[in-house]
Amino acid sequence: MEFIFGVAVVGLLLALGFFVGGWTESSHFRKLDEREANNGEFFITQVKTFPGASQSGPPPTILIGEAVIATDYLKSFLGSLRNIFGGEVKSYQSLLVRARREALQRIVEQAQAGGYNAICNVRFQTADVGGNTATAKKGAVMAAMLASATAYHRSA
Repeated sequence: MEFIFGVAVVGLLLALGFFVGGWTESSHFRKLDEREANNGEFFITQVKTFPGASQSGPPPTILIGEAVIATDYLKSFLGSLRNIFGGEVKSYQSLLVRARREALQRIVEQAQAGGYNAICNVRFQTADVGGNTATAKKGAVMAAMLASATAYHRSA
């Protein structure tokens, strides 16, 4: 009887972790979609120089945005099981996609606040800050995404 109760509690906690983690992730994606939809006619490119820059606007400037996104414990646990058996860990891909979109959106919002309407030379760097180091807590998987770009004011 105690074994069945223990299995039921573990199953309930796993289900709770699955639904709460999924809800949190989908909520972040919805908020990113809304923020990106508010960008309007903002121009983003990865080319090194921007040929359509306006001479009358503010001078070009560099912008840096950073986002640190963590997975929940259930996805971290399932990801560690996937690492044992090999294969693609899709929950970690989602983690990096969210971090990349958040860092880029922070740069866009900085540019808009400074009176710019275009960014170019967008670059991303990633770091594992949740760590596979001996001193890090087990189960905390986090990724830091650093984005940089040059902001311009483009002529209409």
